[in-house]
Amino acid sequence: MTSVTRELGGLPAPFTSFVGRRQEMADVRRLLGSSRLVTLTGAGGVGKTRLALQAAAASARAFPAGVWLVDLAPVRDPALVADTAAVALGVADQGTRPVVELLVARVSGRRLLMVLDNCEHLVEACAQLVQSLLSATSEVRILATSRETLQLTGEHVIAVAPLPQEEATELLVQRTAAVRPGFQLTETNRAAISRLCEALDGLPLAIELAASRLRTLAVEPAIERLDDRFALLTAGSRAARPHQRTLRAAVDWSWELCGPAERLLWSRLSVFAGSFTLEAAEDVCAGEGLPADEVLDVLDRLVAQSLVEHAGTELRPRYRQLETIRQYGREHLTHAGEERRLRQRHRDFFHALAEDCYQSWFGPRQADLVAGLRADHSNLIAALEYPQSTAADTTRPPSAEDRQAALALASAQLYHWIAGGCLSEGRRYLERALAAAPEPTSARTRALLVATQVAYTRADLVAARLFLEEAEELAARLGDAASDAQAQGHRGELALHEGRMKEAVSFFEQAVAAHGALGDRTGEIIWQCALAIALTLSGDPNAPDAGTRALAAAEGLGERWTRARLLMVLGRRAWERGEQPEAEERTLSALKALRGFSDGIGVAHMAEQLAWITASAGDHQRAGRFLGAARALREDAGITGAAGDPHHKEFHAQCAAQVHHALGPAGYEKALAAGAAIDGAEQLIAYALGTTDSGAGPGASRADTTGLTRREEEVVALVARGMTNRRIAAELVLSPRTVDNHVNRILTKLGFSSRAEIAAWWAAR
Repeated sequence: MTSVTRELGGLPAPFTSFVGRRQEMADVRRLLGSSRLVTLTGAGGVGKTRLALQAAAASARAFPAGVWLVDLAPVRDPALVADTAAVALGVADQGTRPVVELLVARVSGRRLLMVLDNCEHLVEACAQLVQSLLSATSEVRILATSRETLQLTGEHVIAVAPLPQEEATELLVQRTAAVRPGFQLTETNRAAISRLCEALDGLPLAIELAASRLRTLAVEPAIERLDDRFALLTAGSRAARPHQRTLRAAVDWSWELCGPAERLLWSRLSVFAGSFTLEAAEDVCAGEGLPADEVLDVLDRLVAQSLVEHAGTELRPRYRQLETIRQYGREHLTHAGEERRLRQRHRDFFHALAEDCYQSWFGPRQADLVAGLRADHSNLIAALEYPQSTAADTTRPPSAEDRQAALALASAQLYHWIAGGCLSEGRRYLERALAAAPEPTSARTRALLVATQVAYTRADLVAARLFLEEAEELAARLGDAASDAQAQGHRGELALHEGRMKEAVSFFEQAVAAHGALGDRTGEIIWQCALAIALTLSGDPNAPDAGTRALAAAEGLGERWTRARLLMVLGRRAWERGEQPEAEERTLSALKALRGFSDGIGVAHMAEQLAWITASAGDHQRAGRFLGAARALREDAGITGAAGDPHHKEFHAQCAAQVHHALGPAGYEKALAAGAAIDGAEQLIAYALGTTDSGAGPGASRADTTGLTRREEEVVALVARGMTNRRIAAELVLSPRTVDNHVNRILTKLGFSSRAEIAAWWAAR
């Protein structure tokens, strides 16, 4: 077992050394160079995940668009496989396109490696996703781990075997030395260590569990205790495979050597899906034999025994259990009759977490709140699945209390759905919760209003109207003035999306007045911002004053997300008045405010507006890049224009014509391509703010002036280092023929006749 911490690049960074597997590593890297799908198969605990991560990290240079881990261990619903991959790759689900299409759009044309880990319980769904991705793209490589193959055409399978004796011994000695300083392989203990590794069948997980016990035990007593476990298992289940019995014996042994508090925490931690924080562990797992102030000490002991691993960073520490360890703990939790109680505590904790985000949203913590919910995405989904996913409750219908709790939890995640880029999941869980709980309650009213917002954010105005009509009827029936005030604001948003500006202004004014009468200052400011936007888009003479007041109110609370939208519209108005510096300053401020959110649509609209502004200023090359970048983000999200903006199509056409005329057809297409190559919303923000090193962001470095692709630039850099084509092929995990073709195209594009000219040009750059 290895402890890991999540890096922003998509792969976890190992805390422990990688031992052995040299041939398997070479085989995986070789196949990734020539095959699009490689699957590592093998028994549980044999080290498939660690081998996959090590091989992926070693191959990272060959994949300019990144190496991304999609951990499927916490996923139980096959319908969530694509959503899980989207979250892992940072794909924002903000439009109406199916998530699989969004994934295809995101990876299309990008050379990246996706590691699909723990596929065995979702084989069919994983195979469908892989088939969709590989059928639609040519540069993507997929490295899967599973106890069985995906059975797809073109799949290359590597069966991961237990470690050979020498490597198993090396692993045991290294891990033991980490917990027992000074421990080493000697002539005295060599035979005993060999017997222990043989008894453990060379399974890395079993070896790491045993090594944690050698902190206090000598090797011989450890073998004796393990032999006792084998005797019990052999008597109890002769049908189990040898490796399964070995791993079970090692885990059983670890369980028996744990104290009562350690066993309690081990089993209770099994309710978490994916990783978790210390605060979550203390809240969910404490009580009835485990005081809250002892959870940290017990957790540290489980980490020391390789039963829990680190999964966060120093700034954001998190923990997780390997799936084998988690499933074992869940068995004991169920047997003890504690599963339902712990699952309910888990749900209640994450409901409180989501509710805090909902209630605290309009303030300075927005980006941190979204990041926190994103880190706990698997746990939030698991909480929504309760109690249906509880072993004891698979056939019993949820209670009325559980149904109302599901409504409340789905509603509390509003900003996870819309600002975190998870609209499809949000709509799915909201509709399921609403269907299961038709009772006329305040929780249903709020869920209907949240479903309204999710629907119109996805541009599904028909569904939004249906949700809103029921919410208004229920609010009136319950005498819920706060929900009625919210409904007026949502009426305004629907009118705004449909271009009915006068009606939008009227509804927003009613919403502002209603919240003011209720003393709800936050709600009042939210709809003041929306009112200012509607007034500005409609050209109302009162718009500047309304915008100034709303902007000051939002800034006073430290709010960013709504303020960004208002800043963009104010920048647009300044541009229409010919106030170029203010227009650019407002729009760039809007982009800066959206840093850290998964709001590709918002960034696309702002990039489009920057194109108009820069074109008016005469910088047609930069305007063309903004047009290309905005178009790419809109296509990724599955939208074509700006809802509620009656002049967007007209201004876009004018700008495009102006840039096309200034640059000519070829220059225009080249600028669009350079903008489209900027990789994602965050990179586009960095480019707009001038914080990238290249002229068009990392995804388009130098492509705007040379026409070279990212892959060709990598080849150029290696040519400049004096490498032959064969060495470049090995470095980038490509075939020599492919590198030959790249070099020939580079010579043609640059107008050179020799490799020396390429090297000199690169050095000058």
